[in-house]
Amino acid sequence: MTDPHSSPRTSAAGHTVLVVEDDASIRALLTSALGVAGYAVASAASGQEAMAEAAGRRPHLIVLDVVLPDTDGFRLTRELRAQGVYTPVLFLTARTGVEDRIIGLSSGGDDYVTKPFHVQEVLLRIRAILRRSNAPASTTGSSPPLRYADLTLDEATRDVRRAGHPLKLSPTEFRLLACLLAHPERVLEKAEILQQVWRYDFSGDTRIVDTYIKNLRRKVDRFPPALIHTVRGVGYCLRLPRDDTRAAGR
Repeated sequence: MTDPHSSPRTSAAGHTVLVVEDDASIRALLTSALGVAGYAVASAASGQEAMAEAAGRRPHLIVLDVVLPDTDGFRLTRELRAQGVYTPVLFLTARTGVEDRIIGLSSGGDDYVTKPFHVQEVLLRIRAILRRSNAPASTTGSSPPLRYADLTLDEATRDVRRAGHPLKLSPTEFRLLACLLAHPERVLEKAEILQQVWRYDFSGDTRIVDTYIKNLRRKVDRFPPALIHTVRGVGYCLRLPRDDTRAAGR
């Protein structure tokens, strides 16, 4: 972890960040860094405190430790989502396994940073999440839905369907699928996906792309045939299996 005063100032005007971390030294470090960067900051040391702060302060983003004394960050995020609170969540976690990342992101998280972390990276990811959250809709309702095979995505209504069945996607999953649908049958490199979907302006960890693809595939490809394909060593491609490619325009 680095000196918070060495981190660049972000465009933080008007944004409140809630830091939920039971380690007092980390909580103080993040609170200080965020304050220097121009954010209004609230903090909590437990899940119970976090729920109260989230309800009272209505923060624009939550930095959430996965391991808390009275709960875990994944469960807390699910509780917030169940209550209709869709505040973006950035997880802080010492868990680096793929399954742990999938659990965290599928619980409703938007991104994660592994411990030990650099404060600058946390600030950059916060800025990226807030920029995505505040970005205007890419359509005004005039653009047609994106379609490939039996998969449709309407950016105006946020409706996604596969084989006529509605798919429930998180905001990040929606953006990822829209990115793939915008370039059907083209192999997208992980770095390109990271830039288009997460809009990182630094060298981000492409493992988050792998995690989200795996989670998205569980939802989209539960209806055959599989549409999301891995191109080993390169990235991902939305296409029908080779024998069914001609059916893409049906």
